[in-house]
Amino acid sequence: MSGAYTADEMMTVAAARQLRDGAACFVGIGLPSTAANLARATHAPNLVLVYESGCLGAKPDRLPLSIGDGILADTADAVVSVPEVFNYWLQPGRIDVGFLGAAQLDRYGNINTTVIGGDYDDPAVRLPGAGGAPEIAASCGEVVVIVRQNLRTFTERVDFVTSVGYGSGPGDRQRLGLRGGGPRMVITDLGVLEPAPDTCELTLTRLHPGVTVAQARAATGWALAVADQPVTNEPPTADELAVLRALEATKGTR
Repeated sequence: MSGAYTADEMMTVAAARQLRDGAACFVGIGLPSTAANLARATHAPNLVLVYESGCLGAKPDRLPLSIGDGILADTADAVVSVPEVFNYWLQPGRIDVGFLGAAQLDRYGNINTTVIGGDYDDPAVRLPGAGGAPEIAASCGEVVVIVRQNLRTFTERVDFVTSVGYGSGPGDRQRLGLRGGGPRMVITDLGVLEPAPDTCELTLTRLHPGVTVAQARAATGWALAVADQPVTNEPPTADELAVLRALEATKGTR
């Protein structure tokens, strides 16, 4: 806890602030969904939420339990098939921003949500898998990643590349034929990282109130690049906190 809000609340609010009103946002479940719904309930009422299940323009009044939660279809402007949402909306580049989480993340914004340790056939941990994340990372105009920052997650090299960020550096996305712009920002419970224009390496550009550069570096599994003068994010407002906590209170309700 820092002041009157938690680190997770600061992270979620910081992520919500990145969504502009009227944008089309492809939303992952969990922290991305919470942040996207917070944005729609505060500064971005015309934010268009798109879920992998084919729900376009969903307007849930509670946090959905999964992409298959009926509240998404009940409140959507339209419900289309899963192939259609990918083939017609996502892959042609009609989605402005993709909101993703990660189990592992490396310095070039590559994401692992597949396996940890061992190899693919015999891992130490088998994760839920790719879902639509690879296509979101490949085709959205930009990607925002929301993830807690620690040595287990922020690793020198991901054990499996589920979703490509910038590969191994500049030019890799173009070489692979990926339409989208890649990860614009990684928002954590400690601060914000953005890719350096020349190297595509994630660089700490913002810190949340009360967090130090040393703390961020200690929670990163590589030599974290830091901007010359990292900016301190504004803390959550009373209104942002009230709306977020009201949303969180809906978890598990029907």
